[in-house]
Amino acid sequence: MMIEFLRRNVWASVLLLVIRIYVGYTWISASIHKLFAGSFDASGFLKSAVAKAGGESPVVQGWWASFLEHVALPHANLFSLMVQWGELLVGIGLILGVLTRTSAFFGIMMNTAFLLSGSISINPVMMLLTMFILVAYTNAGRFGLDRYLLSKLKPTRSQSPHNAAPSA
Repeated sequence: MMIEFLRRNVWASVLLLVIRIYVGYTWISASIHKLFAGSFDASGFLKSAVAKAGGESPVVQGWWASFLEHVALPHANLFSLMVQWGELLVGIGLILGVLTRTSAFFGIMMNTAFLLSGSISINPVMMLLTMFILVAYTNAGRFGLDRYLLSKLKPTRSQSPHNAAPSA
C-alpha cells in the first residue's frame, strides 16, 4: 500500500520533490566545498577508516578496511575525484529530476561507502530519504526533467518490437 502510494500518487510526487531538493542540495553543498576549496584529498579519510578497523571495538569491518587499504588508498586521487564529482552529479540529478533513480542509486552507494568507513554524520538520514526516491520509481521524477526524458525514450505502441510485422 505504501509502495503504491509512492509510485502513483500525485501528492507523493510533491513530497518526493521536496525530498529530492533537500537531498540534492545536501550533496551539492558537500561537493562544492571539495571542488572549490582547494585540492580535496580523500586519503586522510581513507586512512582514518582503516584505523577504525582495529582495537577492542572496531567500527569498520575488516573486509572493508582491507578494500580501502589495498584498493582505495593506492588510488586515492581517483577516489577523490569520484567523490567530488559523484556528489555533484548526484545532487544535480536529484534537484533537476533527471535520471532520478540512477542518481538515487549512486547516492545510496556513496552513503553506504561512507557508513562502512565509520562516518555516521547525516549519512543514515540521507540514505533513508533517498530510498523513498528509489522505491517511488518514476513518480519521484514526475516534477522534473524525467517526465520529459522518459516520455521521449518510451517507445510508442507502433514502435514496440512486439508489434513489428512478421518477417517473411
